[in-house]
Amino acid sequence: MNPNRMKRKLYAGEAALGCSIMVPSPQMVEMVGHAGFDWVLLDLEHGTIDLETAELMIMAAEAAGVTPIARPRSNAKSDVSSVMDRGAMGVQVPHVNSAADARAVVAAVKFGPGDNRGLAAGTRPGDYGLAGSMRDYVERSNVETLVCVQLEHAAAIERVDEILAVDGIDVFFIGPSDLSQSMGYPGDPKAEPVAAAIEQTLRKIVAAGKIPGLPATADNVDSVLGSGALYVYTHLPRLVGVGAGAFLARAGRG
Repeated sequence: MNPNRMKRKLYAGEAALGCSIMVPSPQMVEMVGHAGFDWVLLDLEHGTIDLETAELMIMAAEAAGVTPIARPRSNAKSDVSSVMDRGAMGVQVPHVNSAADARAVVAAVKFGPGDNRGLAAGTRPGDYGLAGSMRDYVERSNVETLVCVQLEHAAAIERVDEILAVDGIDVFFIGPSDLSQSMGYPGDPKAEPVAAAIEQTLRKIVAAGKIPGLPATADNVDSVLGSGALYVYTHLPRLVGVGAGAFLARAGRG
């Protein structure tokens, strides 16, 4: 297992910039890596990426020097552990609404006693069992893997204090889109109650000494970083849109 450079960057207090990809394309992952991003989010929840393709995209990320983080289909233990066994260096898990949900996510990522992640010989992140001992793999994995939980429902915002108290979570990501829907303002994260909930939650994360995460665009990434968020990503279609808009404008088509 490779060192998680993105995780090291976050714990050094530096922003780690990523790009979310929903389409099954290792080549897109390579482009993101070569473009200079720190990490890539493979979105299995909303996109068309399956486990087999996710593994190939993870390989592409490793080759391009970008950290692969996966958003599993759900917060179910089987979905979380499956992407970890393909070599993801961490997960961004959706729909975490309580301390119990958060503890279940940690258990699905980390090895240990009880109902934790299943330990299998010969998996890809363990070098197929061909290099080093299983004990070494377990120790490295528990250190290097990153756990991010998504706070994207009104229930999560109400219970944020108990979620922040759960050990083993590296990043607390606020999801504005689903939160706006949960609070009755679908598609409008700038609605006053939603914006206030995001700001209050962000303050609590920072005050607890934890790492906050938020999405960003080319138009607001400076203000997102200024808010204290360190785990920040944009979406591939946004990048394409910005580039296409600039190209067409210069051609007189904008």
